[in-house]
Amino acid sequence: MHDDLLARLTPAQREAVTHVEGPLLVLAGPGSGKTRVITYRIAYLLRLGIPDTSILGLTFTNKAAQEMQSRVQQLVPGARVWLGTFHRFAAQTLRKYANLVGLESHFTIYDKDDSLRALRSVIADARIDLGSYSPEAVAHAISGAKSALLTPQNYEPRDGSPLGELVARIYPLYQERLRRSNAVDFDDLLMYLALLLRQSPEIRHRLDATYRFVMVDEYQDTNLVQYAIARAISVEYPNLAVTGDPDQSIYGWRGANLNNILEFEKDFPNVRVVRLEQNYRSTKRILAVAAKLIAHNVRRKEKDLFTDNEEGRPVRLVTYADNQEEAEDIAEQIARAIQRGERRPRDFAIFYRMNALSRGFEIALRERGIPYQIVNGVEFFQRKEIKDVIAYLQLINNPRDDVAFLRVINTPPRSIGETSVRRLREFAAAHGLCLLEAARRADAIPEFSLRTMGAFRAFVNLYDRLVAAAQGSVEELLGLVLTETGYREYLERSQHMEDQERLANIEELLTVARQFDERSGEAASLESFLEETSLVSDTDALDESADRVTLMTLHASKGLEFPVVFLVACEQGILPHERSRNDMDELEEERRLMFVGITRAKQELQISMAEYRDFRGQRKLTIPSQFLMELPREHLEIITSSRVATRPASWVGTSPAPQSVFRGSTWEAPRRTSAMPPSPPRRAQGGALTPDDFVLNMSVVHPRYGVGRIVALSGSGDARKATVDFGGAIGKMKFILSQSPLRPK
Repeated sequence: MHDDLLARLTPAQREAVTHVEGPLLVLAGPGSGKTRVITYRIAYLLRLGIPDTSILGLTFTNKAAQEMQSRVQQLVPGARVWLGTFHRFAAQTLRKYANLVGLESHFTIYDKDDSLRALRSVIADARIDLGSYSPEAVAHAISGAKSALLTPQNYEPRDGSPLGELVARIYPLYQERLRRSNAVDFDDLLMYLALLLRQSPEIRHRLDATYRFVMVDEYQDTNLVQYAIARAISVEYPNLAVTGDPDQSIYGWRGANLNNILEFEKDFPNVRVVRLEQNYRSTKRILAVAAKLIAHNVRRKEKDLFTDNEEGRPVRLVTYADNQEEAEDIAEQIARAIQRGERRPRDFAIFYRMNALSRGFEIALRERGIPYQIVNGVEFFQRKEIKDVIAYLQLINNPRDDVAFLRVINTPPRSIGETSVRRLREFAAAHGLCLLEAARRADAIPEFSLRTMGAFRAFVNLYDRLVAAAQGSVEELLGLVLTETGYREYLERSQHMEDQERLANIEELLTVARQFDERSGEAASLESFLEETSLVSDTDALDESADRVTLMTLHASKGLEFPVVFLVACEQGILPHERSRNDMDELEEERRLMFVGITRAKQELQISMAEYRDFRGQRKLTIPSQFLMELPREHLEIITSSRVATRPASWVGTSPAPQSVFRGSTWEAPRRTSAMPPSPPRRAQGGALTPDDFVLNMSVVHPRYGVGRIVALSGSGDARKATVDFGGAIGKMKFILSQSPLRPK
């Protein structure tokens, strides 16, 4: 019955898949087929006759959940196993029991930006002086308290902690503001569910009995509250199966507790432990480099990683003269491989420790017309125009959402000034009303003029029309929001190029809504759409089908793989991060982070550092990362740029690099005779200007508009475009460079 399923598995994978009852710990090394084990185990349980409604799979990203769901459907068509993130599971469970935690079922989920807006409002209304602390610092502390299951009632600041004293004052006010707005932040979702399971034995038992087989992916990344949820629903039926790898625990900074996986065997003494040690992703050399590095950590569980893949090319360890040369040579390597037909842009990934390091690589890739995508920063659902439109939908779904009301009341402009909004807020606070209800009673506010009353009345009428239309599809409602509010017309009338780009983004949001409607069918609802858009994670923005080079942080690279990886800026203070200098646990996490980056590479890996780096406004002589000294020399090809002015540290070795590795690259530049930092970027000399001669931040001259600065570039070849900021009344304008009279200044 199961031979066709089990025949595709290794002995270790088969042992994990066929385990049915009792706790299970799967220690899965990188590239060892962890997702296959999870999905095949689900299929195995289903084939044993276990109902699909009895199986629960918890992940950390929507992308992982969707991939698992797709694989389960291939193995067992029609199965309806619940697979999703912890936050999505918490949100859907809390909607059933909202009244037990002081909420209504249509509560709003605030993202980080909305939460911070609410927090700032609380601080301002209470006239609390933060001193030297920022609202972000307070938000981080409150988040930490919630992750530790500390409510405002049982939060106690540490002795002598000024920040703790502030949190003790602000945390209760912030929670009360959320409650009045019928809203929760991300941390509330998990904290409320964990507290509900603790305080209501009946509900805990009901969930335990419903989900008799619970699986948790990436268990090494769970924090206290996630640990509490998983344990609480695995009491009467302790069939908790967790997969993970202590060597890939890289989220300690956001509360992940490595002890959850290290001590799983203490929590469940009768646990079966299965080690997945065969790697199917990387070459032998790449795996050997990763294994040697991570062996320097103490807090881990031993695994003997191996692979049947080919030996592969040595891992290149490169010292560049400066960060500009690092970016230009990596871009040049990518360009040449693409031009020779050896690789596609999607084959390459560039990893860095922090987002601030991406700029040089963006410029170098743009100069060569290489398409790329960045997985970080202002993601689609965080863009202003998207949050504006989503705020309308949030207010339609939850009329008590004051953060959404404040965002949309004058967007687009409705001649409602800040003073009028302040008076409305004062009236609402005095009468215990949400802002929308206060707006309905604007006629009762004596300070308002007839014009102001009319403006609020018009907004309320608009809102009521939209609510009446909220029973249709999400795409239809979204279209009405864009037209009825005048938001689309507002952007269409604008002469600013950035508003035209915003227009394109809100049209893309219509596509998102249409795809949601098609995917959800009759189950589609505004509430579920808002839940889905609010719980998007960083790597959900990665388009793996796009033929582009991927630029991303090491943290964002978790769970991905690429044929060729460039791991850059391996220098003390960057990787490892400067904050880990005096903390052994944090240093081990930094080493795990580099291990994760290395093990994303399938066929080729280059690790690099620069002798000089421009970073945070300073040009500094760098110190090689201590991790570089831990790599096995026999699997490395050590290369030093001829432009390096000072001799590299002893770990680099003395033999020169084989020049064939960088044939035709930038390595033939004359060696400098002093240790002075490298010269600034160069523009092509002589001949007619080409679109590639224009670079980001370049000052340019237009015969009609005068002097401006290039603030954005896009496209390639003759279609390459530049957005130029001329300042003043002219503002930003976009030009097709091959057809424009622009000249460098």
